[in-house]
Amino acid sequence: MVSFSHALRAFSFGQAAWNIKTVSIFVFLIALPEVLGMANIATLWGFRIHFFQIAVIFAGLLYGSLGGLISGSVGSIYSAILMHNPYIIVGNALFGFFVGIFGQKKMSPILAVVLAYAIQLPWLIVSDIYFAGLPTPFVKGLVIALGISNLLWAIGTQIFVKPLKKILL
Repeated sequence: MVSFSHALRAFSFGQAAWNIKTVSIFVFLIALPEVLGMANIATLWGFRIHFFQIAVIFAGLLYGSLGGLISGSVGSIYSAILMHNPYIIVGNALFGFFVGIFGQKKMSPILAVVLAYAIQLPWLIVSDIYFAGLPTPFVKGLVIALGISNLLWAIGTQIFVKPLKKILL
């Protein structure tokens, strides 16, 4: 049987020692997805590389499951309003939460991101097609674009997360 304190540890802010520096960086990682959500790059293959996930990934890896959840959800508000799709908030909250969970289990950032995306994916597909009414071909392209974007940012965080942890935490 799982104790209450053990269950609470799943909802943690990682190893962050709270001071003005870590709080400032955390607030930045909450707000940054809003700005990055407005930017994407079209590729020759017809999908767009998205940038918002990098902040959510860093928040999950640096600040644990709650850090990822907060960054993913708060950082998605503008996109959800702009696209008339409130389900984006839940999907990105799931993604950030599970990046934090897997990051706390000492998995590599790449594996943590891939597993978190695999968990987020059913929600993304069901909510976008059945709740938001988006066309299936659009959702298929979005799934590919987000998967590739997530993998690119996971590789980037793999390189930078350890030095950032030393500097920030």
